Amino acid sequence: MPEITNYKKMNREQLVEMAQQEDFKALEELIRKVQKDIFATLSYMLKSNENLYDLTQEVLLKLARNISNLQNPKCFNGWLNHITTNTYYDYLRKIKNKPETIPLEYSCPNTDTKINIEIPDKHSKPMEKCISSECERQVKKAIRGLPETFRIAIILREFQGLSYEEIANTTNSSIGTVKSRISRARMKLHEDLKSYTV
Repeated sequence: MPEITNYKKMNREQLVEMAQQEDFKALEELIRKVQKDIFATLSYMLKSNENLYDLTQEVLLKLARNISNLQNPKCFNGWLNHITTNTYYDYLRKIKNKPETIPLEYSCPNTDTKINIEIPDKHSKPMEKCISSECERQVKKAIRGLPETFRIAIILREFQGLSYEEIANTTNSSIGTVKSRISRARMKLHEDLKSYTV
């Protein structure tokens, strides 16, 4: 009796390697594992949810079509974030809405300022769910209100966990510029959300 492969127990790197060998079940499981992350990332990048589902599907389609071109499976997360970011910028070009640009002549202090976001507990009480949901709405509103370059940098850093170097490569910027954008984004979010902090 042939051994049954348990795709759900595999990590992303293993799934990528198998998907590159035209194992379509591995590709299906890989897509299942990443689709929520892509959806969440785009939900913060976009100013509204109007095209969120379509763009998520577009990223997943590009992933499926181009997975064989990824040379190093260990670089999958950065590669996927690059596809997501490029898809977002392609969307902006299509609607003729160029990203805002802000001159960054200097770095802001307080680069260690952190914004902590708590995910609502599914088992919490109705009042707690309401408060958590309101906080999440305010955080999303604040992030969506950031200038384009700040928003992309903070999302890639805080939500996707990319290094400064990976963000610089993804956004075609210098590491210094990335650090400055993230610092300024954090300061702006801290200011906008200070009434929600304890």
